[in-house]
Amino acid sequence: MKKALLIFFLVFVAMQFIRPTQQNAKVVNELEIEAKPEIMKIFKTSCYDCHSNKTKWPWYSQVAPFSWIISSHVEDGRKALNFNLWKEYDEQKQKDKLKAIYKKIYAAMPLKSYTRFHDEAKLTKEQREMIRDWTGVRR
Repeated sequence: MKKALLIFFLVFVAMQFIRPTQQNAKVVNELEIEAKPEIMKIFKTSCYDCHSNKTKWPWYSQVAPFSWIISSHVEDGRKALNFNLWKEYDEQKQKDKLKAIYKKIYAAMPLKSYTRFHDEAKLTKEQREMIRDWTGVRR
């Protein structure tokens, strides 16, 4: 048993040397999405940690294997949609992103793995409806 614990501990320590990149790119405010203040508040509370260059990296995001998972989620989130780069998207891409926002807020966002640790990020039915109405997307 002691040998197994020692091996586990050594593996855990070794994992800490495999560090993912956790950086926030410089934010150019002129490129950021614009919406009514209540919509922006929802986005900043529930979406920005994965879908912007303003990610707040909590202490546990520095500990492997959590660091790997969180960094991967943020990287994927930014690739799918980055609110800080909204105005870099052409008009068609913005429409596509609005449709994706509309669909994702009802199906999968924010991720349960995120809201488990960020209760304030959970969206109410009313907030989802506000975002739906704001997107202007109709089924």
